[in-house]
Amino acid sequence: MAPPRWLFWHRRDLRLTDNLGLAAAAAATPAVTGVFVLDPGILSSPDLAPARLWFLGESLRELAGRWREAGSRLLLAEGDPVEVLPRLATAIGAEVVAWNRDVEPYGRERDRRVAAALRGLGLKVLVDWDQVLVAPEVLRTGGGDPYRVYGPFLRSWRRQVESRATLGSAAAGGLEPVAAPSGLVDLSPEGAGDPWPRERQQLWDSLPLRQTVPTGAELGAPFAGAALCPCRPGEAAARAQLEAFCGAGPGDAPLLTYDAGRNIPSRAGTSGLSAALKFGTLSPRQAWAAAQEARLLARGTEALEAISVWEQELAWREFYQQALFHFPELAEGPYRPQWRHFPWQNEPRWLEAWRDGLTGVPIVDAAMRQLNASGWMHNRCRMIVASFLVKDLICDWRLGESAFMARLVDGDLAANNGGWQWSASSGMDPKPLRIFNPASQAAKFDPEAAYIRHWVPELAHVDTGDLISGAIQPMERRGYPAPLVDHKHQQAEFKALHAALPRTGLTPSPSGGSKP
Repeated sequence: MAPPRWLFWHRRDLRLTDNLGLAAAAAATPAVTGVFVLDPGILSSPDLAPARLWFLGESLRELAGRWREAGSRLLLAEGDPVEVLPRLATAIGAEVVAWNRDVEPYGRERDRRVAAALRGLGLKVLVDWDQVLVAPEVLRTGGGDPYRVYGPFLRSWRRQVESRATLGSAAAGGLEPVAAPSGLVDLSPEGAGDPWPRERQQLWDSLPLRQTVPTGAELGAPFAGAALCPCRPGEAAARAQLEAFCGAGPGDAPLLTYDAGRNIPSRAGTSGLSAALKFGTLSPRQAWAAAQEARLLARGTEALEAISVWEQELAWREFYQQALFHFPELAEGPYRPQWRHFPWQNEPRWLEAWRDGLTGVPIVDAAMRQLNASGWMHNRCRMIVASFLVKDLICDWRLGESAFMARLVDGDLAANNGGWQWSASSGMDPKPLRIFNPASQAAKFDPEAAYIRHWVPELAHVDTGDLISGAIQPMERRGYPAPLVDHKHQQAEFKALHAALPRTGLTPSPSGGSKP
């Protein structure tokens, strides 16, 4: 008797190793088939970055090969998942469809509709968390509310992580990554063995399946920055980057000097794994396990503090994930109600100059040019350019959020929205009015102007002090624009506008939390 067929739906978990939903399916039956759906609701989004399409396509090509090695196959379908998945499950005779849960409002609503359609056909649905170390529903304040402040969240999150770490395998509720499945049983649509009933064969033949993964160019969004992008697609590349970042011993890994190195944009001091975690070519458990192995090697050294800082960055990622889960309205506007009344100036010429890296402020322009060329920007620079757009140019933070999403290889709604609301002072932040001085930031984090000279080469001849301050003489500019605004003046104007905001308003209540 043939084993029961399961269908596993990949979304932001483009790997076989330590994929908890897939592991659960493979534990129940060897007859597991994978599928990825090219959803027009996502592919038609105006802020879908060419860099993300490139990363997705390359990762899917590798994933298809991994499925073949495991004994089965990855199907690639096109269309609305609500319509495609029930038809596909019926055609292959799947009894269960499994997937890993999402925190984004669009994905959660889509998943509810898919689950309802499958159950309407009498099929079973299995869903669980995979993209976080701790499920969003688990972490609550003493009053039973979701966390709105990172510090208390971090303490609670770490307690949960350390407790789960004692449970062993992730398949049993622990944090130890689980192995990729093997010995799977493939489909046989051609009728080998027991032939399919005619109705199922006809349904299979009518499915919108692709034989190859489309390129970004075929989807109308070619990406020219692959060679410059530090984020490398695919499960194998993610594992290699993680190993290189964490290293095999003290003294040879960026992780061990991460506390200082993460803020210097001219150095490769960060992991480069942001896109891998966004697309799930790497799991957060794999990242955590590598950090713990590094801890053992660094025992008794100052490197332990650097490792703790990187672990806190993993916690920041999950803080924003749980925030979007519990407050899905964050995707549409500010967390703090008074910011709905802020009189943004939104000067189109300034916004265009900011996007193009032509503001006349060298550190800002270097960062935006890095983003435009490579699809990625150093995190310190993300904070600098966000503060500049919002608090120097007085443009609505949502314009910057959208511009980032249209360019970033690692563009993730929860992290991007959280970062922009933090910079705009409209989000979950106990110190809401924070203004970065671009010159001070450049002096501290690019003191030799190496980053500026790399990305703004027309200023390579300019004195370092002038590059950092932005006080470049007209004769030295050689076509580079003068600063759009004066920071001191704009800072005062922004503060005055902020002071005039209404101070009343209800604290947003959580509205998320239901399962599909």
